[in-house]
Amino acid sequence: MGSKQQQVMTIDAVALPQSWGSGSNRIAAMNVQGRTPSPNINTSKDFGQHPDDPNQKKPGWRRFLSFVGPGFLVSLAYLDPGNLETDLQAGANHRYELLWVVLIGLIFALIIQSLAANLGVSTGKHLSELCKAEYPIIVKYCLWLLAEIAVIAADIPEVIGTAFALNILFNIPVWVGVLLTGGSTLLLLGLQKYGVRKLEMLIAVLVFIMAACFFGEMSYVKPPAADVLKGMFVPKLSGQGATGDAIALLGALIMPHNLFLHSALVLSRKVPNSVRGINDACRFFLIESGLALLVAFLINVAVISVSGTVCSAANLSNDNKHQCSDITLNSASFLLQNVLGKSSKIVYAIALLASGQSSTITGTYAGQYIMQGFLELKMRKWLRNLMTRCIAITPSLVVSIIGGSQGAGRLIIIASMILSFELPFALIPLLKFSSSATKMGPHKNSIYIIVISWILGLGIIGINVYYLSTGFVDWLIHNSLPKVGNVFIGIIVFPLMAVYMIAVIYLTFRKDTVVTFIDPTKDDPAAQTRMETGLGNPNATELDRVHYREDLADIP
Repeated sequence: MGSKQQQVMTIDAVALPQSWGSGSNRIAAMNVQGRTPSPNINTSKDFGQHPDDPNQKKPGWRRFLSFVGPGFLVSLAYLDPGNLETDLQAGANHRYELLWVVLIGLIFALIIQSLAANLGVSTGKHLSELCKAEYPIIVKYCLWLLAEIAVIAADIPEVIGTAFALNILFNIPVWVGVLLTGGSTLLLLGLQKYGVRKLEMLIAVLVFIMAACFFGEMSYVKPPAADVLKGMFVPKLSGQGATGDAIALLGALIMPHNLFLHSALVLSRKVPNSVRGINDACRFFLIESGLALLVAFLINVAVISVSGTVCSAANLSNDNKHQCSDITLNSASFLLQNVLGKSSKIVYAIALLASGQSSTITGTYAGQYIMQGFLELKMRKWLRNLMTRCIAITPSLVVSIIGGSQGAGRLIIIASMILSFELPFALIPLLKFSSSATKMGPHKNSIYIIVISWILGLGIIGINVYYLSTGFVDWLIHNSLPKVGNVFIGIIVFPLMAVYMIAVIYLTFRKDTVVTFIDPTKDDPAAQTRMETGLGNPNATELDRVHYREDLADIP
């Protein structure tokens, strides 16, 4: 290393304040100039890692495989019953015109999921823990409550989707199926005692079945490739309800609890405690998230294409025309009749059951780490799942008893709207923390990522707020309630909307005050020597040399 060459060096872990609770190593890095290494100093390019580190001797693909898992687990949320419902309706109502919304939504999802992964890898803390450290106590508890509501809102489509699947398979009432969903996921989580890999394989098989159904049908109905590509790359909103369906698609794709989840999932992997180790891990997680979201994108495209092609066919029967005009998860099995014939209902129900059960597991883990981060509480997974599921079952049960399957289907759309409203309270802290030198140090976002992510983030937040606000005002004007009822509703809702806007503005423009990135060279000359050597503490164990969280090591 030349004496005038600028190099980025690394150091040992620096302890966090005790108020952060258990858990992580710190990474700090700085530029050092004008230093001449002593003869005993390791001058290899892998600063911060021992020359004999076995991780560095592995081929690149084997190192990548050790990071695979978090992105695919998170991507299950993009294949939940809420997504299937909005995909089916978008295809039936607008054919392929809204495919561009799915493309933009998943590109943005890739960006923000990568930011969440980078935040966890670089800081050793997940998003909810950083929110707890940064915000005042009242704001902290408000963010925690909103995050829990988001988990419950995301669980509602999974409850209803599973109930619909049980209704199709066993012809039991939807409300009975809602009650039975309380134990179904507990049973699935119980399989973990036979090994996490077996659970992962079961989920993978279930998702593969769902994908195979729609890809098989798409190969049969053969949607016109030119129209599909046009819908994917030419933005267009025409026809009645196109804007609403586009907002519903975005709301179903971009879920706030996924940001908390992904930043925690990456901490279950052993990341070398060095600048290069951090950068490699961030790159591997980006590639893995890209592959996982590509699979999710193709499945979403297949569902929309099948729905659009079948419902726009010239020889469609009157019964199928009626089903297409008001398509729901409970009535969509006819879309697979061309490939599967009479067994289409059974296979579709299994695919729907796979969608609901696999995505429920992501909600369970997200709720677990939201509670652990904000409140420093950690519940058993089955207890956490039971609590969340009982809360989600209540509205689903009431609506399914009163409104039947149609009412339950509408509740899925309402849950997607709730998630749209919730998005700023996870997205804005993520964008601010990942762009902040006080949180990320040298690993903060580049100016290009900052600009792109803020433009996309604020754009989606603005569209959601505008559409939902104007939709409420339009409903208030045209509903059949007495004037007294409308006035009463307006008195309650409009102040809440004002509080909502003030909260979003507060999160956006509040200056971060808590410094969680620590530069140890200011007060510790020995730390600078260790930075130059790149060897860290010679007495450190393997876990001391990696960015690792034992409390998150049981994540699949």
